[in-house]
Amino acid sequence: MSTRAKVFTGLGIYVLLIVAVFAAFGGERPEESPFKPQNEFKLDDWVDLGVMSINKAVVYILLAALLTVGTMLWIAKRMQARPNRVQTAVEVLFGLMRDTITRGNMDPKMAAKWFPFIGALFLFIWYSNLIGFIPLPMNTEHTIKGTEIPSFALYAATANLSIPLVLAAVVFISYTVEGIRAKGLLGYLKGLIPAGVKGPMAGFIFVLELFSNVMRLMSLSVRLFANLLAGHLIILFMAGGLAVLLGTAAIGVVTLPAGVILFLFEVGLIATLQAFIFAILTAIYLGSAVADEH
Repeated sequence: MSTRAKVFTGLGIYVLLIVAVFAAFGGERPEESPFKPQNEFKLDDWVDLGVMSINKAVVYILLAALLTVGTMLWIAKRMQARPNRVQTAVEVLFGLMRDTITRGNMDPKMAAKWFPFIGALFLFIWYSNLIGFIPLPMNTEHTIKGTEIPSFALYAATANLSIPLVLAAVVFISYTVEGIRAKGLLGYLKGLIPAGVKGPMAGFIFVLELFSNVMRLMSLSVRLFANLLAGHLIILFMAGGLAVLLGTAAIGVVTLPAGVILFLFEVGLIATLQAFIFAILTAIYLGSAVADEH
Protein backbone atom coordinates (compact mmCIF):
# COMPACT_ATOMS: atom_id res chain seq x y z
CA MET A 1 0.00 0.00 0.00
CA SER A 2 1.39 3.41 -0.95
CA THR A 3 1.91 6.22 1.55
CA ARG A 4 -0.96 8.21 0.03
CA ALA A 5 -3.28 5.23 0.36
CA LYS A 6 -2.28 4.74 3.99
CA VAL A 7 -2.93 8.41 4.77
CA PHE A 8 -6.36 8.40 3.14
CA THR A 9 -7.23 5.07 4.79
CA GLY A 10 -6.29 6.49 8.19
CA LEU A 11 -8.32 9.65 7.59
CA GLY A 12 -11.27 7.58 6.46
CA ILE A 13 -11.17 5.44 9.60
CA TYR A 14 -10.90 8.58 11.71
CA VAL A 15 -13.93 10.20 10.03
CA LEU A 16 -15.98 6.99 10.40
CA LEU A 17 -15.03 6.86 14.08
CA ILE A 18 -16.20 10.46 14.57
CA VAL A 19 -19.50 9.73 12.81
CA ALA A 20 -20.03 6.59 14.90
CA VAL A 21 -19.32 8.38 18.18
CA PHE A 22 -21.59 11.30 17.30
CA ALA A 23 -24.30 8.88 16.26
CA ALA A 24 -24.05 7.09 19.60
CA PHE A 25 -23.47 9.99 21.98
CA GLY A 26 -23.86 13.23 20.00
CA GLY A 27 -27.35 14.02 21.26
CA GLU A 28 -26.68 13.07 24.87
CA ARG A 29 -25.19 15.36 27.46
CA PRO A 30 -23.44 13.55 30.30
CA GLU A 31 -24.25 14.40 33.88
CA GLU A 32 -22.53 17.49 35.19
CA SER A 33 -18.98 16.57 36.12
CA PRO A 34 -17.21 17.93 39.19
CA PHE A 35 -14.09 18.30 37.05
CA LYS A 36 -13.28 21.92 36.25
CA PRO A 37 -10.32 22.37 33.84
CA GLN A 38 -9.38 25.77 35.27
CA ASN A 39 -8.71 24.15 38.65
CA GLU A 40 -5.67 22.44 37.14
CA PHE A 41 -3.86 25.77 37.68
CA LYS A 42 -5.25 26.40 41.16
CA LEU A 43 -2.64 26.38 43.92
CA ASP A 44 -3.84 24.78 47.15
CA ASP A 45 -1.60 25.07 50.20
CA TRP A 46 -0.33 21.65 51.21
CA VAL A 47 1.77 22.85 54.15
CA ASP A 48 1.07 26.26 55.69
CA LEU A 49 4.26 27.80 57.10
CA GLY A 50 2.74 31.17 57.96
CA VAL A 51 4.69 33.63 55.80
CA MET A 52 4.97 31.07 53.03
CA SER A 53 3.42 27.75 52.14
CA ILE A 54 4.29 24.63 50.19
CA ASN A 55 2.15 23.84 47.18
CA LYS A 56 2.63 22.04 43.88
CA ALA A 57 4.36 25.07 42.33
CA VAL A 58 7.04 24.86 45.04
CA VAL A 59 7.45 21.13 44.38
CA TYR A 60 7.88 21.74 40.64
CA ILE A 61 10.48 24.46 41.33
CA LEU A 62 12.40 22.11 43.62
CA LEU A 63 12.31 19.36 40.98
CA ALA A 64 13.66 21.74 38.32
CA ALA A 65 16.38 23.00 40.69
CA LEU A 66 17.43 19.46 41.64
CA LEU A 67 17.56 18.44 37.98
CA THR A 68 19.63 21.53 37.10
CA VAL A 69 22.19 20.96 39.86
CA GLY A 70 22.15 17.17 39.46
CA THR A 71 22.74 17.38 35.71
CA MET A 72 25.71 19.72 36.15
CA LEU A 73 27.33 17.53 38.81
CA TRP A 74 26.63 14.27 36.97
CA ILE A 75 28.08 15.51 33.69
CA ALA A 76 31.08 17.18 35.34
CA LYS A 77 32.15 13.87 36.91
CA ARG A 78 31.81 11.89 33.67
CA MET A 79 33.66 13.94 31.06
CA GLN A 80 35.79 11.80 28.76
CA ALA A 81 38.55 12.46 26.24
CA ARG A 82 36.49 10.57 23.68
CA PRO A 83 32.93 11.78 24.20
CA ASN A 84 30.01 9.40 23.95
CA ARG A 85 26.62 10.39 22.58
CA VAL A 86 25.43 11.90 25.86
CA GLN A 87 28.59 13.96 26.26
CA THR A 88 28.37 15.08 22.63
CA ALA A 89 24.82 16.32 23.17
CA VAL A 90 25.89 18.08 26.38
CA GLU A 91 28.82 19.75 24.60
CA VAL A 92 26.46 21.01 21.88
CA LEU A 93 24.18 22.46 24.56
CA PHE A 94 27.19 23.91 26.40
CA GLY A 95 28.40 25.55 23.20
CA LEU A 96 24.94 27.03 22.61
CA MET A 97 24.86 28.56 26.09
CA ARG A 98 28.47 29.75 26.09
CA ASP A 99 29.05 30.93 22.52
CA THR A 100 25.64 31.83 21.10
CA ILE A 101 23.89 33.12 24.21
CA THR A 102 26.67 34.51 26.41
CA ARG A 103 29.75 35.37 24.31
CA GLY A 104 27.61 36.59 21.46
CA ASN A 105 26.28 39.46 23.59
CA MET A 106 29.18 40.55 25.84
CA ASP A 107 32.97 40.67 25.91
CA PRO A 108 34.93 37.50 26.86
CA LYS A 109 35.81 38.68 30.38
CA MET A 110 32.23 39.53 31.25
CA ALA A 111 30.98 36.37 29.52
CA ALA A 112 33.22 34.22 31.73
CA LYS A 113 31.80 35.97 34.79
CA TRP A 114 28.13 35.67 33.88
CA PHE A 115 28.10 32.36 32.00
CA PRO A 116 27.37 30.22 35.12
CA PHE A 117 24.36 32.40 35.94
CA ILE A 118 22.96 32.46 32.41
CA GLY A 119 23.65 28.76 31.86
CA ALA A 120 21.94 27.81 35.13
CA LEU A 121 19.02 30.11 34.28
CA PHE A 122 18.60 28.47 30.86
CA LEU A 123 18.69 24.94 32.30
CA PHE A 124 16.36 25.79 35.19
CA ILE A 125 13.70 27.30 32.91
CA TRP A 126 14.16 24.50 30.38
CA TYR A 127 13.67 21.80 33.01
CA SER A 128 10.72 23.71 34.51
CA ASN A 129 9.07 23.84 31.10
CA LEU A 130 9.74 20.17 30.30
CA ILE A 131 8.54 18.91 33.69
CA GLY A 132 5.34 20.78 33.04
CA PHE A 133 4.51 18.37 30.21
CA ILE A 134 5.01 15.22 32.30
CA PRO A 135 1.82 13.96 34.00
CA LEU A 136 2.55 13.80 37.73
CA PRO A 137 0.30 12.90 40.68
CA MET A 138 -0.06 16.49 41.86
CA ASN A 139 -3.81 17.13 41.48
CA THR A 140 -4.95 16.88 45.10
CA GLU A 141 -8.50 17.93 44.16
CA HIS A 142 -9.09 14.48 42.68
CA THR A 143 -7.66 11.09 43.58
CA ILE A 144 -7.16 7.87 41.61
CA LYS A 145 -10.28 5.77 42.09
CA GLY A 146 -9.98 3.43 45.06
CA THR A 147 -6.82 5.05 46.42
CA GLU A 148 -5.67 8.18 48.23
CA ILE A 149 -3.13 8.96 45.49
CA PRO A 150 -3.66 12.36 43.79
CA SER A 151 -4.68 12.11 40.15
CA PHE A 152 -2.16 12.76 37.40
CA ALA A 153 -2.18 16.19 35.77
CA LEU A 154 -0.05 18.60 33.76
CA TYR A 155 1.24 21.72 35.51
CA ALA A 156 4.23 24.01 34.99
CA ALA A 157 5.68 26.37 37.58
CA THR A 158 6.56 28.76 34.75
CA ALA A 159 2.84 28.91 33.87
CA ASN A 160 2.37 30.74 37.17
CA LEU A 161 3.16 34.45 36.71
CA SER A 162 4.93 34.80 40.07
CA ILE A 163 7.76 32.45 39.06
CA PRO A 164 8.79 34.17 35.77
CA LEU A 165 8.30 37.55 37.47
CA VAL A 166 10.80 36.67 40.21
CA LEU A 167 13.29 35.41 37.61
CA ALA A 168 12.81 38.62 35.61
CA ALA A 169 13.35 40.71 38.78
CA VAL A 170 16.64 38.89 39.44
CA VAL A 171 17.75 39.64 35.87
CA PHE A 172 16.67 43.30 36.17
CA ILE A 173 18.62 43.79 39.42
CA SER A 174 21.65 41.96 38.00
CA TYR A 175 22.09 44.05 34.86
CA THR A 176 21.26 47.31 36.69
CA VAL A 177 23.91 46.64 39.35
CA GLU A 178 26.41 45.57 36.69
CA GLY A 179 25.78 48.74 34.68
CA ILE A 180 26.15 51.01 37.74
CA ARG A 181 29.31 49.16 38.79
CA ALA A 182 30.84 49.64 35.33
CA LYS A 183 29.82 53.26 34.72
CA GLY A 184 28.78 54.69 38.05
CA LEU A 185 25.22 55.78 38.82
CA LEU A 186 25.34 59.01 36.81
CA GLY A 187 27.21 57.40 33.95
CA TYR A 188 24.68 54.57 33.78
CA LEU A 189 21.74 56.99 33.77
CA LYS A 190 23.43 59.16 31.12
CA GLY A 191 23.98 56.04 29.03
CA LEU A 192 20.21 55.73 28.63
CA ILE A 193 20.27 58.79 26.36
CA PRO A 194 21.65 58.17 22.84
CA ALA A 195 24.73 60.18 21.85
CA GLY A 196 23.91 63.45 20.12
CA VAL A 197 20.47 63.92 21.69
CA LYS A 198 20.33 67.21 23.64
CA GLY A 199 17.89 69.73 25.03
CA PRO A 200 14.27 68.90 25.94
CA MET A 201 14.34 65.85 23.67
CA ALA A 202 17.07 64.33 25.86
CA GLY A 203 14.77 64.48 28.88
CA PHE A 204 11.92 62.93 26.92
CA ILE A 205 14.13 60.10 25.61
CA PHE A 206 15.51 59.53 29.13
CA VAL A 207 12.00 59.00 30.52
CA LEU A 208 11.14 56.64 27.67
CA GLU A 209 14.33 54.61 28.14
CA LEU A 210 13.78 54.45 31.90
CA PHE A 211 10.25 53.24 31.33
CA SER A 212 11.51 50.78 28.72
CA ASN A 213 13.96 49.29 31.23
CA VAL A 214 11.21 48.80 33.79
CA MET A 215 8.97 47.23 31.15
CA ARG A 216 11.62 44.59 30.59
CA LEU A 217 10.30 43.00 33.77
CA MET A 218 6.96 42.53 32.05
CA SER A 219 8.37 41.49 28.69
CA LEU A 220 10.57 38.79 30.23
CA SER A 221 8.00 37.40 32.64
CA VAL A 222 4.80 37.67 30.59
CA ARG A 223 6.40 36.13 27.47
CA LEU A 224 7.40 33.00 29.37
CA PHE A 225 4.23 32.84 31.48
CA ALA A 226 1.80 33.45 28.61
CA ASN A 227 3.37 30.91 26.24
CA LEU A 228 3.42 28.12 28.83
CA LEU A 229 -0.04 28.89 30.17
CA ALA A 230 -1.57 29.12 26.69
CA GLY A 231 0.11 25.88 25.64
CA HIS A 232 -1.17 24.00 28.68
CA LEU A 233 -4.68 25.39 28.29
CA ILE A 234 -4.88 24.42 24.62
CA ILE A 235 -3.59 20.92 25.35
CA LEU A 236 -6.06 20.59 28.23
CA PHE A 237 -9.00 21.69 26.10
CA MET A 238 -8.04 19.55 23.10
CA ALA A 239 -7.36 16.47 25.25
CA GLY A 240 -10.85 16.46 26.76
CA GLY A 241 -11.43 19.70 28.63
CA LEU A 242 -13.54 21.09 25.80
CA ALA A 243 -15.74 18.00 25.85
CA VAL A 244 -16.27 18.45 29.58
CA LEU A 245 -17.06 22.16 29.28
CA LEU A 246 -19.54 21.63 26.42
CA GLY A 247 -20.95 18.49 27.97
CA THR A 248 -20.58 16.44 24.78
CA ALA A 249 -18.26 13.47 25.03
CA ALA A 250 -18.10 12.99 21.26
CA ILE A 251 -16.14 16.22 20.84
CA GLY A 252 -13.22 14.55 22.60
CA VAL A 253 -12.80 12.13 19.69
CA VAL A 254 -12.41 15.07 17.31
CA THR A 255 -10.07 17.15 19.46
CA LEU A 256 -7.85 14.43 20.96
CA PRO A 257 -5.58 13.98 17.88
CA ALA A 258 -5.06 17.76 17.77
CA GLY A 259 -4.23 17.66 21.47
CA VAL A 260 -1.54 15.02 20.88
CA ILE A 261 -0.01 17.04 18.03
CA LEU A 262 -0.01 20.22 20.11
CA PHE A 263 1.52 18.35 23.04
CA LEU A 264 4.42 17.13 20.89
CA PHE A 265 4.85 20.64 19.43
CA GLU A 266 4.99 22.24 22.88
CA VAL A 267 7.47 19.68 24.22
CA GLY A 268 9.64 19.64 21.12
CA LEU A 269 9.83 23.37 20.43
CA ILE A 270 8.14 25.79 22.83
CA ALA A 271 9.75 24.47 26.04
CA THR A 272 13.26 24.91 24.62
CA LEU A 273 12.53 28.08 22.65
CA GLN A 274 11.17 29.98 25.65
CA ALA A 275 14.17 29.02 27.81
CA PHE A 276 16.49 30.14 25.00
CA ILE A 277 14.68 33.49 24.56
CA PHE A 278 14.75 34.24 28.29
CA ALA A 279 18.46 33.41 28.54
CA ILE A 280 19.52 35.33 25.42
CA LEU A 281 17.54 38.42 26.45
CA THR A 282 19.27 38.23 29.83
CA ALA A 283 22.65 38.19 28.08
CA ILE A 284 21.62 41.09 25.82
CA TYR A 285 20.48 43.20 28.78
CA LEU A 286 23.69 42.48 30.71
CA GLY A 287 25.85 43.30 27.71
CA SER A 288 23.98 46.51 26.88
CA ALA A 289 24.17 47.69 30.51
CA VAL A 290 27.98 48.01 30.32
CA ALA A 291 28.30 48.92 26.63
CA ASP A 292 29.92 52.29 25.91
CA GLU A 293 27.50 53.09 23.11
CA HIS A 294 23.74 53.33 23.60
